[in-house]
Amino acid sequence: MNNLVFRFFLLMMAFSFQNAFTQIYPDGLSDGQLDVNGKNLPVKIFSTTSGRDLNNFGEKNPHQNVLVILNDDTNEYALDAYNTYLFSGYQLLDRHFQPLSFVPENSKNFKYLFKPADKANEIKTGETTILKTEFKIWDPSKGFKIGNFTLHYYSLMFVLAFGLGYLLMAWMFRTDRVNEKYLEPLFTWTLIGTILGARLGHVIFYQPELFREDFWSVFLPIQTKPTFKFTGFSGLASHGATIALILTTLYYSFRIIKKNPLWVYDRLAIVVALGGTFVRLGNFFNSEIIGKQVAESSPFAVLFPQMSNEYGATVPRYPSQLFEAVGYFILFVILWNIYRYTRKKYQQGWIFGLFFVILWSIRFFVEFLKEPQGDEFIHLGPLNTGQVLSIPFIIAGFVLMFLSKKFTITEAQNGKE
Repeated sequence: MNNLVFRFFLLMMAFSFQNAFTQIYPDGLSDGQLDVNGKNLPVKIFSTTSGRDLNNFGEKNPHQNVLVILNDDTNEYALDAYNTYLFSGYQLLDRHFQPLSFVPENSKNFKYLFKPADKANEIKTGETTILKTEFKIWDPSKGFKIGNFTLHYYSLMFVLAFGLGYLLMAWMFRTDRVNEKYLEPLFTWTLIGTILGARLGHVIFYQPELFREDFWSVFLPIQTKPTFKFTGFSGLASHGATIALILTTLYYSFRIIKKNPLWVYDRLAIVVALGGTFVRLGNFFNSEIIGKQVAESSPFAVLFPQMSNEYGATVPRYPSQLFEAVGYFILFVILWNIYRYTRKKYQQGWIFGLFFVILWSIRFFVEFLKEPQGDEFIHLGPLNTGQVLSIPFIIAGFVLMFLSKKFTITEAQNGKE
């Protein structure tokens, strides 16, 4: 197992060296081609969720083919900017590159603004047009409608994380011959610890000014300043969730199930690894927690037209959410197989320690490829906040694995209440 962990660290270090291949796009534009009825037109691609940036770009007069990718934010809050573009000779197109008239009521169909360097290259109704790029473009809807209600994919990923986690924990309780009456309170305390801890962790580590500027937004899924808005639970930090889960699980272990907390942590670690996979997939659907800028030719390059402008230019980037999601899923598979096919689950704390070592190492190395999450004020040399906060958890994991032999139990003791 030590050899496996060592190889894992080597793989993560090699992976993090991708940071050396990051690229800067001074003009905030990337390259592509429009295939219009077999005729290829080179285009410069621009996108933003900032109404101000959209306005500023529209006032420029580029002497080249330009394609602006629109998104939900600009279609809702920056429609006035489209007039500037239309006045400057841009065409308004739908997602199939068919010309549209500027009718605000049909804004949900607006997808592109295109300005040809030569007016003869304007796209005409009925022409078959395909956008070709070296990189991938991730631009899905953020959810699907159920009647008048929109179920966001991010929320769906949270439901899957807790739903599958509940089923997994129920299976482990049955396998360990533990009364399932203890499952409901574990689920309740885990839910409270995850949501509240993740939210407080984000605010404390990344946005402490919210306590002063918009206090209620810290605890509720709303924004009250500058205007009232329902935001859903956003801005969640895994470090905060981990600390809160440790505390709530201590209470659950001593006061409810009356078992060694390490017994609970070992099983909870397996569930959290799978849950982390779904949460990062939710981040991917939301185009958040994105990576640094990367060369268009990189096999990892992805353009996120709906990403927040707080990250800077909307250009090809690393899909760091997927890197973490894949890493967490592999971690889940490793822990699940250790639990099922070895006797390590009787060495209380060993599985939990390995979980800490691998999960926070994944986080540490992927941080090299990620954009900062808010105004980070914790640094240690070249390491950012996420990396500095991960180091104590990695060390704690090794300590737990080393000490776990002292807490070994028998198979008979495992299911004892």
